Amino acid sequence: MILVIDDDIAVRTSLLLLLKSDGYDAISTEDTAEAIKIIRKKSPELIILDLNFSIDTSGREGMELLEKIKQLNPAIPVILITGWGSIELAVKGMKLGANDFINKPWSNEHLLQSVKTLLDLQDKRVEHRTRKQLDKSYNFEQIIGEDPKMLNILETIGRVATTDASILIMGESGTGKELIAEAIHQNSLRRNKTFIKVNLGGISTSLFESEMFGHIRGAFTDARFDRMGRFEMAHKGTIFLDEIGDLDASSQVKLLRVLQDRTYEMLGSSRTKTLDTRVVCATNKNLNEMVSRGTFREDLLYRINLITVYLPALRERPKDIPLLVDFFINNLKEIYNRPKLSVAPPAMKWLQQLPLPGNIRQLKNLVERSILVSKRDELGIDDFRSQLELSPVKKGNMQLPGVGTLTLEEVEVEMIKRAMDHHKNKISRAAAALGLTRSALYRRLDKYQIPYDEAED
Repeated sequence: MILVIDDDIAVRTSLLLLLKSDGYDAISTEDTAEAIKIIRKKSPELIILDLNFSIDTSGREGMELLEKIKQLNPAIPVILITGWGSIELAVKGMKLGANDFINKPWSNEHLLQSVKTLLDLQDKRVEHRTRKQLDKSYNFEQIIGEDPKMLNILETIGRVATTDASILIMGESGTGKELIAEAIHQNSLRRNKTFIKVNLGGISTSLFESEMFGHIRGAFTDARFDRMGRFEMAHKGTIFLDEIGDLDASSQVKLLRVLQDRTYEMLGSSRTKTLDTRVVCATNKNLNEMVSRGTFREDLLYRINLITVYLPALRERPKDIPLLVDFFINNLKEIYNRPKLSVAPPAMKWLQQLPLPGNIRQLKNLVERSILVSKRDELGIDDFRSQLELSPVKKGNMQLPGVGTLTLEEVEVEMIKRAMDHHKNKISRAAAALGLTRSALYRRLDKYQIPYDEAED
């Protein structure tokens, strides 16, 4: 049963009709005392609460009632109904334990989606299954790991994947945030629709609206053709917003409005489009610290993190390193036609003791570079050690030019020249040392007009 608490009879009537037409058992009240009695006697599955359900528009009574609800039964999910003028109140309500807030006038589809998501999450129970048990229930083929921390994460994303809950993935660079996002999509009800990846750190402020929402021909000077935005590409599917912590203030506002209203308009168009997309975000930054510093909007943070997943650094799960190395080796056997490749046991133990600040990405690059350079089928400690010393992530002896002495482009050109020289113009090896694909290295060689005589790999 769903309980609606609001002093406006029109709101109560509309919500009851909407919920009942969608198959939910729902009742309503305008009285706080009666609401408490209903909660004590009937223990509703979900509560929809208007913050300003009296003449007083401060939201004080709504907050007091929310606190009482959470004291009586903290497990009951609460959706706050609010206007844009009281978004700060809604954020306060989230801090007090509310699960979502929806703007007035609300979208019926959005409200029902929020109700369904929160009720679905209530039905999910943690079971602490083994990796084999998880693999029987979910598609986690690309995620390697049996560490208890990783199993808890897989259990969580498996449980919430079938809902439309917004998910925030946090963790250091190279920990596999994109793989987790893809796994959420592959195990969702949207798996047969598109999965769109967007690196927000790579989109300038001036292009944000065009990239995300699209534009029509003539919307601005260089808009010669209509362009579909990323949200439209992800319609009915999932959009993965990577590096959301890099989003500037004005773009944060634009993104928040879309996530709040679930609508957007293409640049140059007055036609409103509805957003029907699962949103998964990721960052390697501490968003709570950014909120306290005023560089990230608190209301946006609450909008994107109904569920938060913290990915551990690789050094926190060293027992997974052999599993990852074996996975990389098996893939590279076919790529480089070296079926006898293996790693000596002492070398495997040595790898487990490395700090690996670049996490899985650094480990993968280290393994691949070592295979490319070594002629032996069984890789030893020396093979990995020699490549670790060349690793771009290693910080011990790295000498960087002083700020202002070289541009980033000049540094990149110098590193490419050094890699090509060190590997005697062998493209595959130089690319692996730089953490690039062959085609990416070719593009940079052409872009910077670096002369080379390609040697056979």
